[in-house]
Amino acid sequence: MATNHRGFAAHFEFSLPKLSVSDGLAPTKKQRMCYSRVQLTALSRISCCCSDTVLPIPRANGSGISNEKKGENRRFESNNSLHRVRFLASHAMPFASAKYRFSSEQQKFYPRCTPRSSGPRSLDAPPTRDTGIANEKDWGISLLNENVHESGTNEDGSTWYRESGEDLGENGYWCRWTRMGGKSHDGSSEWVETWWEKSDWSGYKELGVEKSGRNAEGDSWWETWQELLHQDEWSNVARIEKTAQKQAKKGSENAGWYEKWWEKYDAKGWTEKGTHKYGRLNEQSWWEKWGEHYDGFGSVLKWTDKWAETEVGSKWGDKWEEKFFEGVGARQGETWHVSPSGERWSRTWGEEHFGNRKVHKYGKSTDGESWDLVVDEETYYEAEPHYGWADVVGDSSQLLSIKPRERPQGGVFPMLDFGS
Repeated sequence: MATNHRGFAAHFEFSLPKLSVSDGLAPTKKQRMCYSRVQLTALSRISCCCSDTVLPIPRANGSGISNEKKGENRRFESNNSLHRVRFLASHAMPFASAKYRFSSEQQKFYPRCTPRSSGPRSLDAPPTRDTGIANEKDWGISLLNENVHESGTNEDGSTWYRESGEDLGENGYWCRWTRMGGKSHDGSSEWVETWWEKSDWSGYKELGVEKSGRNAEGDSWWETWQELLHQDEWSNVARIEKTAQKQAKKGSENAGWYEKWWEKYDAKGWTEKGTHKYGRLNEQSWWEKWGEHYDGFGSVLKWTDKWAETEVGSKWGDKWEEKFFEGVGARQGETWHVSPSGERWSRTWGEEHFGNRKVHKYGKSTDGESWDLVVDEETYYEAEPHYGWADVVGDSSQLLSIKPRERPQGGVFPMLDFGS
């Protein structure tokens, strides 16, 4: 049973997961990289195979990736470094924050608060899936300097309000915020959006947005975005963290999705990135989790775990993990599915990289197949994040420009180590 559903117009599209993966049968170097870098960058590109009978992935050519899906895998080329690979992607990278852009409709966001006499307006649309974490400039946050409380009625009968203010607290805590919202003339649709910036005397700074809404069809959504600067309590090293959470629900049927994204960076090169996703369309549900961790000294860990199920009992999934340091490391993974009758099929695989062009590849499946061999092969992996500390500092100018409250005479601000 193939399902193709569209909801929430262009912003709420559902395509369910089809787990097409490598079977791990001693693939070539290029095939392995295509497999090990699968990140499910867009669920909207993934279709669902959810028939009552779940069949094993074909193994004839040592790869379960069909010809049409191979075209979507990332291509790569070596940049003459043994441990680094530059990927050339035909679609968005999972954390391509520097290249993130909203859709053309979203550009209408910028003039919403000017001129003030006209009142703010909402797009009345849910967030877009699989877009990661936006840069601060894409939000166009423009906070008012004075306290404002105003409201009005538009020509179409819809109403709006806007207010702003400041909150103060201990240790120099200061929050400047602007909140705006509105509803249609009959109350069937409504939206709220809040912007803020925070700081205190510890050097903490935060920039954020929260928005929610619903429309006349019963669709509802919520989204929040935060960017913050603080210091590590042990090392005093500066750290920047970015997070985004998004969710939407269809009003006319049992359909919805949720995503949480995070990125963490410090001035010494430590980096962590990850996401959790969930979605449902009537009788089918899917999940995805993945992460990346770089310690700043050459050690890297990456992992993915994704699975899906139907109400009739079909389940399928795929997961993999890789760990490397100075050319030595390992990859391992599993592909599996369970039929409605409870019959389980799985294939596990692994690689051991010894740093001397020798790679031990092994695996087995519940069909009785197995392999165990050593091949001559170079080791490829990303020893550094493609988007790191220097990039996030360059994209966080509004966050870094937040001024703390004036400290009493004689006070001392902490000195954050930016790694310079």
